[in-house]
Amino acid sequence: MVKVGQLIADRYELKETVGSGGMSTVYCAFDTLLERHVALKILHDQFGEDADHVERFRREARAVAQLSHPNIVTVIDRGEEDGKQFIVFELIDGENLKELVERGGPLPVRRVLDLGIEVGRALAFAHAQGLVHRDVKPQNVLLNQDGQAKVTDFGIVRSLDAVDGQTETGTVLGTSHYIAPEQARGERVDAHTDLYSFGVVLYELLVGEVPYAGDSFLSVAMKHVNEPVPSVLERRADTPLRLASLVEHCLAKLPADRPASMDEVVSELESVLAELDAKDGDEATMIVKRPPAAPARPKRARPRRPLVPLLLLGTLLLAGALAGFLLLRDGGDGTPQASAAVELKGVGAYDPDAGDGEHDDEAGRATDDDPATFWRTSRYRSQLSAFKSGVGLVLQATGELQRVALTTDTPGFTAEVQAGSSQEGPFETVSESKLVGASTTWELDGRQDGGYYVIWITELVGTAHVNEVKAN
Repeated sequence: MVKVGQLIADRYELKETVGSGGMSTVYCAFDTLLERHVALKILHDQFGEDADHVERFRREARAVAQLSHPNIVTVIDRGEEDGKQFIVFELIDGENLKELVERGGPLPVRRVLDLGIEVGRALAFAHAQGLVHRDVKPQNVLLNQDGQAKVTDFGIVRSLDAVDGQTETGTVLGTSHYIAPEQARGERVDAHTDLYSFGVVLYELLVGEVPYAGDSFLSVAMKHVNEPVPSVLERRADTPLRLASLVEHCLAKLPADRPASMDEVVSELESVLAELDAKDGDEATMIVKRPPAAPARPKRARPRRPLVPLLLLGTLLLAGALAGFLLLRDGGDGTPQASAAVELKGVGAYDPDAGDGEHDDEAGRATDDDPATFWRTSRYRSQLSAFKSGVGLVLQATGELQRVALTTDTPGFTAEVQAGSSQEGPFETVSESKLVGASTTWELDGRQDGGYYVIWITELVGTAHVNEVKAN
């Protein structure tokens, strides 16, 4: 039995127990050769005679030894002592993310983004080396004295092209609160499995709790498989809409519906962080903000929609009020007056490069005065421009247009307004291109005399929703 004070491999003196898991115990040890403190993980005795567990333990050492990255805990040594397998890591003298949340609750949004980028870069690097972690969770992210994130515990890591029976279909490994649906079902895993668990981590850092709770491994795992993804915005109203959308994207039940790669996730996190750094009032900022006060107007009652998150619905309604405010124009005497109303009707989708429809039957939802409904694009797992020049929503107008205002619950795509005389095109650009926020308004190049218009989307990863389009 291993004891504190024992010398391992005639070099590492065990000082204290740091933690213990299902397969191993981690000690703080003193390296008498290099005169520094290290972390030493020893496989539990009951697993020492199990060839599968021993091989998995050795595989962890070999795998992590390949991963030289500032956000991954470094492997220093590995060996065997009296039949006991051990691995030596750099010692991270700090708490893990789980302890950080339990101590202080939900983290500031900016801190979530910083940590998410660091952890995401570590996982992206591992994926590039052909490895998937399979146990991404806050407990496996350590914080050093500078607050830098270090991913550790690749104990159930596997090669992306592994074919041995130890990690194939039917083996359920992982932690239930962070387990991906395919992993819970014992199916083959890949890098998208880590993306799902990473999405759970982001959710917990933002909300302070995991998305699914339960009394047993099975009950929690089945919730990951069967239950809808809970809304971050319902629990954390100051979450940028773009970040909330990314979390939801990562938590898609099907691996194919998640982001294409961890690199793509990191890029999106960096974009959200850049938007937080933008000056106040910049249209690209994704923080939920209260619009400027507008003259009170009668509101017609709408039926309650219990399946629509109330906070998101309220945000869209406020964004609609802002759009209405921006569509006011001055009269001849300088007194603000409402511009003449122009009726817009969604009549179809415009997809000249591929012609796959882009949900033509949903076009009317963008002009039905109900912000809870929307027209949507297809899902693009990488940048839209890699596939086609763009896709668009076609609108028919009954009068002269000067401005077009759009609200969406999936901000972050780039779009412009185009005009033409036919629903089938061709169309000419009549506005500047903008990064779309929750509410975005385009000033058109001169007064347009009605006809057909396109909300033309040129840059997009994922799916874009157009909830409402208004014009004067």
